[in-house]
Amino acid sequence: MTHSAHRHIVLLLLALSALVTVAQRNDKVLNRQYADLKRFHYGFSVGMNFQDMHITNNGFVTEDGEQWFAEIPNHSPGFCVNVLADLRLGQHFNLRFSPGMYFGNKVVQFRNALGDPSAPEPSHYRQSQNIKCTYVVLPLDLKMSALRYHNIRPYATAGVMGVFDVSKDRSEQLKLKNTDVMLTVGMGCDFYLPYFKFCPEVKFCFGLRNLLQKNRPDLQENPEMYRFTQSVSKLQDNMVVLTFYFE
Repeated sequence: MTHSAHRHIVLLLLALSALVTVAQRNDKVLNRQYADLKRFHYGFSVGMNFQDMHITNNGFVTEDGEQWFAEIPNHSPGFCVNVLADLRLGQHFNLRFSPGMYFGNKVVQFRNALGDPSAPEPSHYRQSQNIKCTYVVLPLDLKMSALRYHNIRPYATAGVMGVFDVSKDRSEQLKLKNTDVMLTVGMGCDFYLPYFKFCPEVKFCFGLRNLLQKNRPDLQENPEMYRFTQSVSKLQDNMVVLTFYFE
């Protein structure tokens, strides 16, 4: 995670600390005392996602002596929105299904390790690709909650998430598969307000599939583009998602 992404998360965590302080000042009155006893309840969420990708470069050298390496040096926040269905399993456990959509992008930087930065044609030393994503996500999580303390209840989550990229396919340096499966772990806190629960949550998502499409018939007659696919062995999606639930 880059410095800019860390800065966004730190600012949001400071805001959450302020909410904890406010909740503790009002802890003499127990809000929504029976909310956690409902068998089913529903809600929605909005939030931010920071998309990353684990890239495995293979050191491939082209016929004209170029060796390209790919990386994602910076991250920009994207937007996400979900609906929520929650099933109470017991005092400390809930099963949560929260389908939604994630919008974001990641910029891949390509660098020719054997190139000359001062060459008159900069594209032979450095290139980039902006991968825009529109994900339909199907997260299924087990929520494990601690005992409620006044109007605060921390929790942790673990689960699995199906991901479907519905953005338009483009013929660029790297082409990604449209489906993925991610393992997720997270943590958050329920804040019991007078009329609803407010639940900020941080979730870490780890992709299991190699998303790189190595078979590129669209680039067979374009070796200038195909060399980037040849230089990468594996692409795996990773995300950090900051979500605010209203339940």
